[in-house]
Amino acid sequence: MTTFVLQTDAMNFQDSETISAIRDMVRDFGAREIQPHIMKWDEAQHFPRETFTKMGELGLLGMLVPEQYGGAGLGYFEYSAAIEELAAVCGAVGLSMAAHNSLCTNHILTFGNEEQKRRLLPKLATGEHIGAWGLTEAGTGSDAMRMRCTAVKDGDDWVLNGTKNWITHGLSAEVAVVLVRTGELLDSHGITAMVVERDMPGFKGGKKEDKLGMRASETAELIFEDCRVPAANVLGDVGEGFIQAMKILDGGRISIAALSLGIGRGAFDAALAYSKEREQFGRPIAHFQGIGFKLADMAVGIEASRLLINQACWAKENGGDVTRLGAMAKYQASEMCVTVATEGVQIFGGYGYTKEFPAEKYYRDSKLCTIGEGTSEIQKLVISRSLIKDGL
Repeated sequence: MTTFVLQTDAMNFQDSETISAIRDMVRDFGAREIQPHIMKWDEAQHFPRETFTKMGELGLLGMLVPEQYGGAGLGYFEYSAAIEELAAVCGAVGLSMAAHNSLCTNHILTFGNEEQKRRLLPKLATGEHIGAWGLTEAGTGSDAMRMRCTAVKDGDDWVLNGTKNWITHGLSAEVAVVLVRTGELLDSHGITAMVVERDMPGFKGGKKEDKLGMRASETAELIFEDCRVPAANVLGDVGEGFIQAMKILDGGRISIAALSLGIGRGAFDAALAYSKEREQFGRPIAHFQGIGFKLADMAVGIEASRLLINQACWAKENGGDVTRLGAMAKYQASEMCVTVATEGVQIFGGYGYTKEFPAEKYYRDSKLCTIGEGTSEIQKLVISRSLIKDGL
């Protein structure tokens, strides 16, 4: 029987000095630049572009990009730690950072040629440009091979027509990696990845979504109307886009797992602090078993998620089964995130239902984690297929 458990003697999940320094830096940045504005941004659905410029200056928008292309040259452990710390303050900011790094920037880094990397990555890594990644369409969420957005070759250009939906930074991004159909419907080799730049005629943003949570992370349509994209902007070979996207999503799921961990931890920390302060019947409610057991379950879920994320990071950096472990980490952490945020509201009681306390925002933000970059159902499909394939 094949086992999917990694060798524990090859792992060390203690934070290194670098990771500890990154955590401290991001916590300080979050307290100074994000915390005072959270509810204002949330109410207005304001994407804080100016804050992302500052994040770029700190190296947070090019964490996985090698130094030769203007990035920080770090790995997935450092990257996941930074997302967790941001998400513990504001899930929306953490989500935008994850989408920029894991999807758009990482797709160019992984599949771009040398000219594309040198031209595009430095501005993405420093925050001069914000990135978007376009896969989803209105009628093709998880069913990506039925996409209707097409590209037709015309001389040295490709002409794009169609719409992408639910795209992070759909209005603000200067650079978008877009998956388009260049072959037959349902052909896994009929999809191609291309870089579309904001100043290209025929490319514009569309409807901005009015969302339940993650409201400071901009979500909008990408619209292509006879948009001409140079053949030089194709990433990899024509027809490889779907295969590329699946590999990019493997790493992206680690980032959403880290995002979930941060939101869950933030919700837990707020609930724990409140339960120690709030008194009923002459003592803090944390001392009542009904509350204490909730806190215990929340803490276990958080630590279990952290361990799975660490395993997935280790696999990513050491050639392990990222597909399986990334799906496991994303599934566990996102479901944990919703559960912990829900229990957090319950612990706050009536106050948890108001915007005066942080519980309700963690609650609203948490749900996206079970949907974005593959629903929980898709993660279970990925995991179950890997188990069957290995004969477990």
